[in-house]
Amino acid sequence: MSLYTDYLTEIETRKGEGLHPKPIDDGALVAELISLIEDAGSAHRKDALNFFIYNTLPGTTSAAGVKAAFLKKIVLGEVTVAEITPDFAFELLSHMKGGPSIEVLLDIALGDDAALAAKAAEVLKTQVFLYEADMERLSSAFKVGNAVAKDLLESYAKAEFFTKLPEVEEEIKVVTYIAAEGDISTDLLSPGNQAHSRSDRELHGKCMITPEAQAEIQALQKQHPDARVMLIAEKGTMGVGSSRMSGVNNVALWTGKQASPYVPFVNIAPVVAGTNGISPIFLTTVGVTGGIGLDLKNWVKKVDSDGNPIVNNDGDPILEEKYSVATGTVLTINSKDKTLCDESGKALADVASAFTPQKVEFMKAGGSYAVVFGKKLQTFAAETLGVEAPEVYAPSKEITSEGQGLTAVEKIFNKNAVGVTAKAPLLAGSDVRVKVNIVGSQDTTGLMTSQELEAMAATVISPTVDGAYQSGCHTASVWDKKAQANIPKLMSFMNKFGLITARDPESHYHAMTDVIHKVLNDITVDDWDVIIGGDSHTRMSKGVAFGADSGTVALALATGEATMPIPESVKVTFKGQMKDYMDFRDVVHATQAQMLKQCGDNVFQGRVIEVHIGTLLADQAFTFTDWTAEMKAKASICISNDDTLIGSLELAKSRIQVMIDKGMENEAGTLQGLIDKADKRIAEIKSGEKPALTPDQGAKYFAEVVVDLDLIDEPMIADPDVNNADVSKRYTHDTIRPVSYYGAEKKVDLGFVGSCMVHKGDMKIVAQMLKNLEKETGKVEFKAPLVVAAPTYNIIDELKAEGDWEVLQKYSGFEFDDLFPKAQARTEYENTLYLERPGCNLCMGNQEKAEKGDTVLATSTRLFQGRVVEDSAEKKGESLLASTPVVVLSAILGRTPTLDEYKHAVDGINLTKFAPPLEVPGTAKSVHF
Repeated sequence: MSLYTDYLTEIETRKGEGLHPKPIDDGALVAELISLIEDAGSAHRKDALNFFIYNTLPGTTSAAGVKAAFLKKIVLGEVTVAEITPDFAFELLSHMKGGPSIEVLLDIALGDDAALAAKAAEVLKTQVFLYEADMERLSSAFKVGNAVAKDLLESYAKAEFFTKLPEVEEEIKVVTYIAAEGDISTDLLSPGNQAHSRSDRELHGKCMITPEAQAEIQALQKQHPDARVMLIAEKGTMGVGSSRMSGVNNVALWTGKQASPYVPFVNIAPVVAGTNGISPIFLTTVGVTGGIGLDLKNWVKKVDSDGNPIVNNDGDPILEEKYSVATGTVLTINSKDKTLCDESGKALADVASAFTPQKVEFMKAGGSYAVVFGKKLQTFAAETLGVEAPEVYAPSKEITSEGQGLTAVEKIFNKNAVGVTAKAPLLAGSDVRVKVNIVGSQDTTGLMTSQELEAMAATVISPTVDGAYQSGCHTASVWDKKAQANIPKLMSFMNKFGLITARDPESHYHAMTDVIHKVLNDITVDDWDVIIGGDSHTRMSKGVAFGADSGTVALALATGEATMPIPESVKVTFKGQMKDYMDFRDVVHATQAQMLKQCGDNVFQGRVIEVHIGTLLADQAFTFTDWTAEMKAKASICISNDDTLIGSLELAKSRIQVMIDKGMENEAGTLQGLIDKADKRIAEIKSGEKPALTPDQGAKYFAEVVVDLDLIDEPMIADPDVNNADVSKRYTHDTIRPVSYYGAEKKVDLGFVGSCMVHKGDMKIVAQMLKNLEKETGKVEFKAPLVVAAPTYNIIDELKAEGDWEVLQKYSGFEFDDLFPKAQARTEYENTLYLERPGCNLCMGNQEKAEKGDTVLATSTRLFQGRVVEDSAEKKGESLLASTPVVVLSAILGRTPTLDEYKHAVDGINLTKFAPPLEVPGTAKSVHF
């Protein structure tokens, strides 16, 4: 009973932390529980029975396998447990979702005992998580005349597992809770520094917002027992940033409904809202849990008598409140009329976008997974029976227009679409199931993805996925006890599932901590690919990539598909000439600033940015696509010319070969398959059979933005504007300022060159600036620390071969050592150069941090409060974002530079060069399928 004893010890430890017993996923521990249950005289029997019934995780966990096997014995009468009757055993099996439980139920349903078979069949009729092996058993039994199998297939063909569920209630009473004013980063709901605990849902739930907020939510629930708490971003967008699934899980834990009485801390159906709606990925995640996401529009622009917006002294529109959603306000959501009403029944807002037929189905089914698997099961059953499946689910919206040209994203979706009935190409707004080519799982959400895969009873990657990668970058900085406990377990699971993994469970190759987006950018070898990744910065410069929650990643891995509407596109082109002393990062920031000036509102939000990049290789173009997450875009597509795309694919091939040479190839030959696919694509381009992806000339866009390169005459900085009098304007990525704004007086306490926003060229810029300054002054002295983290080991190897790494080593006061990795996060910095391990480092905020109250100038993407730097008692921490040369120079000076200082420092350095395409290629007409 050693495992049970250890479990009791763990329970006491958790009790001291205010936590309940941790849910059990270990089959060996469940086996010990069963021994105690079978021992009538055991003092532990009652507790063991309680743990077995209420605290064992379902799906394909080893615990579920042992539990299902024991419940089968009870059903068959081989074992008698007074507290678990055969009928109760069936009920418990019905809550185990799939995998071992389905196998047991099929054993009984297809067995010789007719009475038990009938009961098992009734339970199976409620289940949707059946896989190929389960379906094959049913099909085989049906073919030999098994009546139960026929009955089951007929039920599945009618989708009774869905039709017999209760309808969504017509009136949903809610009570409001303002979580914050302005955009709410998911860091508020699931802080990056608590990423290690995400798979322990109760523990992780303790970090949502603040303990005070949690108490206030509980008080509202007590005061309004008949209402659901609706979490609101007042004057902002709910759920921007990363960590969507853990953020939604936390909101559901505090405000949602328990998914099953026999599965602890798995809650569903949260209600969230924002004045400007919900961030696209966060909204998808809300759908995963069957929740409701509302666009309140409760603050609107104040207009004059001519209908023009009235602006303040800063040029920003003045907002006026249309209706109040102050904390404690009781409202009613009418799901039939699709309106939000006050207590008197007066309609305040149209919320039809939250109640599309598809979203209502997710609410009814308890989440999107059940709908996805349900449709697949219904199709299988109908085909097996040789009947036509009745239309149970809302038909997918298919929008067509004969002769209309297609945007790039419309072309990609049409090429990869599954189950489309329309004969003409589908346009934006159409609901589409698409084949997913590349999938990425990152390490701080990976454990959740593995839990989702277990919960949906998946055991192997879909054979239709071209390649999938599990990273170790988000926990790369510090190999602490938390990482040591979580990462090897994650890598082992994912490696067995069929992914290429950063760390080899058998330790045959060196553990990689390469930034996941960089790896995905390399293994994406077709500009027509669809990519899904567990991070908001899954934004490849080849194909179209969507950052997703851990559940959607799991679904893509298990099924090889994703379902979503085809997004609208905004076309971004360039004119003018980029100045030699400017970095491409400045073009990226200027794009956001010029878009806001041209359009007034952020037209990028929730849409695909189709950027006509032309001449930049994938590594460099990624700087733009990566930043589109901060533009609140849903995705981005680079339109490259043929030669540029071929160059990018050749570079990708070489880096995939390095992965093979390091021993990262799997038995399926995934990496070699990607090289072969790249060769095929290169041949298509060279022969003219299928040139690089371009939109049609007649494509329709939501908006078109033209970026004037001539206007970009000094480095640009994204500023969190932490002291803005309007709280809603703080910590957004929309405040873009020229370096001259700071008058060379902005003190910089720490510089950071790293994250997914940098490429090899950035590392070479650092080395070249140090060489130039040394040549001019004899030595380089830092007046602020400079942390440098290359994105990948490949880049470091290339820098070593080219002599740049030696320059960086010369000035470093610390260089990472993989043989002896850091066991503790750094809390204090000296004025020197730190060469950190490849990975996310400061950008992630879960391990390394700047000192509290620091002003950080970084190349990264995160400027949210507390992410890179926390506030001190005396001063707010702030993370400003800029190009590599600006960051390096600021660390050397200890302040922001003047424009002349900057120009002098970069003189002669080969910054990222960019020239927009000068003409529309002759292949601009549609070549899709």
